[in-house]
Amino acid sequence: MEQTTPAYGELGDRMPPGCEVLEIHIGQLNQLFNAMDPAPFRERDLDPNAEEFNVGWARELRSDGPLGLTVHLDRKTGTAEEAAMLKEAVHEFFVERAHQTRQRLRQVLRVGRTSLLIGLVFLTASIVVGDQLGSRANAGHFSGVVRESLLIGGWVAMWKPIEVFLYDWWPILAEARLLDRLGRMAVNIVQSSKPLA
Repeated sequence: MEQTTPAYGELGDRMPPGCEVLEIHIGQLNQLFNAMDPAPFRERDLDPNAEEFNVGWARELRSDGPLGLTVHLDRKTGTAEEAAMLKEAVHEFFVERAHQTRQRLRQVLRVGRTSLLIGLVFLTASIVVGDQLGSRANAGHFSGVVRESLLIGGWVAMWKPIEVFLYDWWPILAEARLLDRLGRMAVNIVQSSKPLA
């Protein structure tokens, strides 16, 4: 959605050409933020519903182009300082969420590496013990069953690292990249009505 001329009372960033814009209508800026967060306005967390709405909207977009957030205020006054504080608060919130997501990715990969080491050791031990049982001259059918069971158990031990390295890491990385985009989006405020003279 491209915006060429600012609406009446528009404060903050201009939306870049080709920008996908999320428009939110609220009565006061405080409605966007978590009421239980005691931090100053610029450092407050977004309301969980507002965060989910923003992330869900951005996730559904097919393009990787720039993003924008336009907040329509129902009250008649808005200041440039409010627009700057809103932009800073939104950017800081999503940048911090991206950082936390990357920490979660590092933790998942650390668990994957540890699981891989444990799995390889267990698989190797299962193969060695199974081969030892199978190589005995008086080995019967029971030792064959034990050997196959050990081999299956060894491969089951590889399940977790395979799951981590094939499936678990890339959705987390995609989420971090999405949060990076939200952390860079243009933010502006539009007053819904012209103040009385």
